[in-house]
Amino acid sequence: MSADDKPLVWLHGEVRSPPFSAPARLEAGVLLRRLQRGERIGLPHSRPMPTIARRCHELKVIDEDSTWRLVYRVDPDAVVIAAVFKKKTAQTPKHVIATCAARLKRYDELSRG
Repeated sequence: MSADDKPLVWLHGEVRSPPFSAPARLEAGVLLRRLQRGERIGLPHSRPMPTIARRCHELKVIDEDSTWRLVYRVDPDAVVIAAVFKKKTAQTPKHVIATCAARLKRYDELSRG
């Protein structure tokens, strides 16, 4: 990590094996590193999630027998990860959206003062 890379701030979840396979963990790490370096990632790896918050996205990591999602937001000073979960349906569950929004709101409140 260079001095210009944004740090990762984990509000919830982690990427480790298990439950991630080693290749999926590596892919998640590469994608997160790209975000840390300021790169914008689009489909098929990332899609916007404005229903959660501004600048929020859902990172997609396909594993051997499941698909993982990392909900993140790129702030000026960090990449904030609000959730890591196994996605089983086409839509992001409403409780995940609500929980991520609440975590990010709380993070913003705490980081302001």
